[in-house]
Amino acid sequence: MTKSHVTRGILLALLASMMWGISGTVLQYISQNQHIPAAWFLSARTLGAGILLMIIGTFTSHGHIFKVFKSWRLAASLLAYAVFGLSANLLTFYMSVQTGNAASATILQYLSPLFIVVGSLVFKREAPYRSDLIAFAVSMLGVFLAITKGNVSQLAIPLDALVWGIGSGITAAFYVTLPRPIVKAGGSPILILGWGTLISGLLFNLHQPVWVHTPPLTTNLVLSMLTVIILGTILPFCLLLISSKYAPSDVISIVDAAQPVVTFILSVVFLGLQISWVEVLGSALVVFAIYLLQSGRARSMQSSSLENHDDIELD
Repeated sequence: MTKSHVTRGILLALLASMMWGISGTVLQYISQNQHIPAAWFLSARTLGAGILLMIIGTFTSHGHIFKVFKSWRLAASLLAYAVFGLSANLLTFYMSVQTGNAASATILQYLSPLFIVVGSLVFKREAPYRSDLIAFAVSMLGVFLAITKGNVSQLAIPLDALVWGIGSGITAAFYVTLPRPIVKAGGSPILILGWGTLISGLLFNLHQPVWVHTPPLTTNLVLSMLTVIILGTILPFCLLLISSKYAPSDVISIVDAAQPVVTFILSVVFLGLQISWVEVLGSALVVFAIYLLQSGRARSMQSSSLENHDDIELD
């Protein structure tokens, strides 16, 4: 990779992260200002995004759109991804935003890499790196400051928003890990996202069809919904896929820190969010903790790879 290629990849990943940040702010506007029921919004958003992603996936997969269903294990992984990853994450994040605010919800969801490490420790018995432990301690301090403003006797957000936000971080970890077997088997990432989103949309519509109890479709609502679908799902994911061809994945994951920053700024400017310097410090510590986690793991993996390479040469 040349320097110009890496720069291009970073810029594309940064643009994708900023789009997710914008989407989170618009999501708060929909949930709190438009008074849209969560069930209807989730049905409309996932079904609309699923259909559009499947159309894109059909043109980019060269006719192999049903490849994932040729193995029952891959199909089961796809269903688990749709239910426990996509559906659960969309629901918990929306509820965290609706009961609290987009900035806090984004910070709590941003903890997902830590939940992945914890899951690896519990279920795979993988010992954490030293950087993992440092990142965990820093992130816990950051979350404490962000949700209490440094005062143990009060919460900066409602308790239910905190619970939904933690759930969003956990389900975001599922969102990342569950589709890995399908990707390793040669599945197209955008097609996997398309199938997962479409299945998720159909499941949400079983509970709340989009044509039942439809809210008034005002211009603001339609434009807001399109923003969440396009800027919150389709465009950033496509940009992220393109950026991975130019820049290393560890660099791209660090650039993802722009998402909570953008959400915070837009929430303050457009939604009148009032935050203290303690909350800003706490959020910054969370972002820094995830940076420590990802950069530390990248260095450890590189060291392990070099050691294995040396062993092969000695043999």
